Amino acid sequence: MKRKIKYYRLVWLKHDLPAGLSVFFVALPLCLGIALASGAPLYAGILSGIIGGLVVSLISGSAFGVSGPAAGLTTVVAASIISAGDFKIFLLSVFIAGCFQLLLGILKLGVLANYFPSAVIKGMLAAIGIILISKQVPIALGYDQPDFWRSGFLHLFSYQNFFGNNSILKLHFTAGAILISIISIGLMFLLQLPYFKKKSIIPPALIVVVISIGVNLIFLKFAESQSLKPTQQVQITSNLFSSISLPDFSKIFSSINIWKNGLTIGILATLETLLCVEAIDKLDIRNRITPVNRELVAQGIGNMLCGLLGAIPMTAVIVRGAANVDAGARTKLSAFTHGLFLLLSVLLIPFLLNQIPYAALSAILLITGYNLTKPKLYRNMWGLGWKQFAPFLITIIVILATDLLIGVFIGLLISIYFIIQNNFKTDYQIIKTKEHETDVYLIKLNSNVSFLNKVKLRSALDKIPKYSILTIDGSNTHFIDYDILEMISAFHNKAHEKHIETHLLNIETVNISAIH
Repeated sequence: MKRKIKYYRLVWLKHDLPAGLSVFFVALPLCLGIALASGAPLYAGILSGIIGGLVVSLISGSAFGVSGPAAGLTTVVAASIISAGDFKIFLLSVFIAGCFQLLLGILKLGVLANYFPSAVIKGMLAAIGIILISKQVPIALGYDQPDFWRSGFLHLFSYQNFFGNNSILKLHFTAGAILISIISIGLMFLLQLPYFKKKSIIPPALIVVVISIGVNLIFLKFAESQSLKPTQQVQITSNLFSSISLPDFSKIFSSINIWKNGLTIGILATLETLLCVEAIDKLDIRNRITPVNRELVAQGIGNMLCGLLGAIPMTAVIVRGAANVDAGARTKLSAFTHGLFLLLSVLLIPFLLNQIPYAALSAILLITGYNLTKPKLYRNMWGLGWKQFAPFLITIIVILATDLLIGVFIGLLISIYFIIQNNFKTDYQIIKTKEHETDVYLIKLNSNVSFLNKVKLRSALDKIPKYSILTIDGSNTHFIDYDILEMISAFHNKAHEKHIETHLLNIETVNISAIH
């Protein structure tokens, strides 16, 4: 037992401690920025990251997953806070979302995420990117109120909102904020280029924050009139725990919107978490698989605590998880360590955090939004054909016109329509033979294979034993959903690690791209 403790202590000191510190530098500006984009108190974003690190990491079965506030939830969180009219009432929705996720995990329903087509999920994330950009532009120009656009995306272009808000915005333009935004956006683009990604060991967001603070200090010394006002900088109280808002449970049955918002947050947080977990598992060279139902239990407990303690909702986050892998983490203690650093930062150095300009955080979020909805994504979806592009585009349009849940639902219906139109069949054949004491498997795909076959086919592939030969034959197939091609390609790429010899007949492999 002592030897085991000593081993884990050495692993933590050598690998997980520096990895946790690296993830902390990635997470800190994002926690602040996402809280800003959500129209929530800034401490609520950091508190969400702390709970994700100190609580969720210990319950989760993921080796590399890191949880915290996510850009994908900013739109629904901002709308929920506005509709609730009081942050304390909004926290009830967060608590309900956590209960919903916990129930999904207990009932072992984590597999449901596999039934959402990737075109719809990518459309949802692209729409969130568009909304995120629209929300951050005013702050990048110097406006010091995070709720500049209070209504839905299409309402931005109404006469009252657009021209009325623009007249107010002109009063808040400052050269200092605009210059910091330009420098920050330029740095974010530059530091994301492959050359700088390989050379830099410091997260781009941290570099942007440090330089933006330096630029404002230069303004203070040489051009004070152009320096930032206190309202254009982060404002976190020196005593975090004294400012925390707690939920008002007396209002939990006062409005149906509290429950509707809670279920919406729960569904979207679940989808984003399971998509991120799947992406992070692909980065694990040890091929460890995260138990999805346990992950939902962990996320549910985490979001229940967020609701109880005054934080915004969380998910597993691909950016932080990927940073964790890149930093050389070995166990989930790295995620715990990042949460510990977040806690220490607000307890010991809030005066440094309060030097961070809103403009720098908005620049980071503008690039985050751009990465969610970059032109390359649209070109790739178009290249996959109309059956992938139509659900993707319609999901975006409906979300912008209505809300996230309706958009995802309509996109799902469109995908199902294309499946029915192609006369999809549910079955495929598995034939097992032996050659020289070696198990030989043949999977013959039938005429149409859709994302609804994903769970069953994945289960069949997982059961293929080591040291066997597998042939997947698509000769008789007229239509293979892109989700299936992704899954087959991922299996084909990793099969050699299980010593499985694979052959694909008339099946086109695709590039496995990281999820947003």
